[in-house]
Amino acid sequence: MAEELLSENDAKEGQLTKSLLAVAFLASFGSSMLYGFNLAVVNSPAQYIKDFYNESLIESYNWTPDEQNLTLLYSVTVSIFAIGGMTGALLVGKLVTRYGRKGTLVKSSVLVFIGGALMAFSRRCRLPSMVILGRYITGIHSGICLSVVPMYLGEIAPKSLRGFLGLIPSLHICLGVFIAQVLGLDDLLGKEEDWPLLLSLVVFPALVQVVLLPWFPESPRYLLIEKGNVHATISALKWFRKKGNIQAEVEEMQEEQRSLSSIQTYSVCGLLQDRCVRWQVITIVVLNIGMQLSGIDAIWFYTNEIFKNAGIQEPLIQYTTVGTGAIEVISGVLGCFTIERVGRRPLIIGGFLFMGICCAGITVSALFQTRLAFMRYISVGCVVGIIAGFCIGPAGVPFLITAELFKQSHRPAAYTVAGVLNWLSNFTIGFIFPFLEIATGPYCYLIFCAICFGVAIYTIFVIPETKNKTFMEISQMFAKKNNVLEEELTSNGHLKMALMNGYGTLGQRNGKIRA
Repeated sequence: MAEELLSENDAKEGQLTKSLLAVAFLASFGSSMLYGFNLAVVNSPAQYIKDFYNESLIESYNWTPDEQNLTLLYSVTVSIFAIGGMTGALLVGKLVTRYGRKGTLVKSSVLVFIGGALMAFSRRCRLPSMVILGRYITGIHSGICLSVVPMYLGEIAPKSLRGFLGLIPSLHICLGVFIAQVLGLDDLLGKEEDWPLLLSLVVFPALVQVVLLPWFPESPRYLLIEKGNVHATISALKWFRKKGNIQAEVEEMQEEQRSLSSIQTYSVCGLLQDRCVRWQVITIVVLNIGMQLSGIDAIWFYTNEIFKNAGIQEPLIQYTTVGTGAIEVISGVLGCFTIERVGRRPLIIGGFLFMGICCAGITVSALFQTRLAFMRYISVGCVVGIIAGFCIGPAGVPFLITAELFKQSHRPAAYTVAGVLNWLSNFTIGFIFPFLEIATGPYCYLIFCAICFGVAIYTIFVIPETKNKTFMEISQMFAKKNNVLEEELTSNGHLKMALMNGYGTLGQRNGKIRA
């Protein structure tokens, strides 16, 4: 039966099909876009949320908090989203192993409905804790999906399209930020009475995903390597490739399976102790921490405050912010269509170098702003430059690279490590940036500048180009750095492939592979 299914597919490999494009946009629309939306949605109604906290605390506890306490409460509201994200990232490994990639995306959507409902009714119930709890729960959802979406798309994409499909989630993150900025305008939902509705709009994209995503297949690599279901694997490949040649892909998956010392996935501890992936782990640590500590989160969380400090007039700030959101989307589109042409390394190196220069530019322009009036426009231009540089490359490439650097057995644990570090850095910036800016002024951007240059230098000397490489080829590229012989990556004494019409079935019982 498997042979018959394979023989029906003989067209060119790597073709972008409607089904591939549809599942990439659908998974990103109901997951990645919500992450971007939640990053930026608290920016516009910041003062209204602080006023609500102030009024509620006076009514409930007869306590009038000072400005510092209100800033602390708002910082908690902003950064609790990242704490939820860390919680979600810790769950990724277990969830994707148990429910699969697509199954995890669908089941985790219930968190959005719970979090959205809490935020929607918080003002009516006069409970600030409902806003904070709602942000935490939606953060759990984003923590799960921020890892699972690129993992799912990386596994269903042919190697020639892995970069393009891998950046679609980052494009939707930029789109989510832009939508939050537009809806937060005073003319739309930026009014005092509408901010709970604005925060709860996340339920609508999640509903679309819950209704439509179950109709698409699970990841073929998950079905073959972890579940041992050859027939479902070939059917899924037929769905995503249509007339593509899937025989070579099945053989490549089997080659990867033969290289694994166990079909069981690695734990985080096992991943950190495995010398075969030492430099891959270091790479995802550097990229994910660098991505968040580059200063981009400070700009997303506190855009209006940054523009206010730059001297932009109050009525114009919200429209300037929306303009930066539009630039994010354009930059994200540009990144999607250039990554398969120029590769991963140039986007990472160029993006971080450009962001570092812009961070230094913000510091310089702020120092001379009182003497030279035009410096305020240079400051705004540098903010725009940081956003553009980030969205073209660093926004999505670290998540894509995490999928490419690890084989099936290591991938869930790798995404857990990457996700936790990503969210921990996100929390750190969201919580301390207001206090850091008060303490150091514009010099705080020099810290971001140093981090950006450091990541660029690391990429130049350590990270190889992964464009158009199979997962096995990428593992072999790192073998020398890890002091591992290639035979250790490709040989395996514990697994023996049973063949069914030339294609292995991976059902495992008592340590043996059954035909």
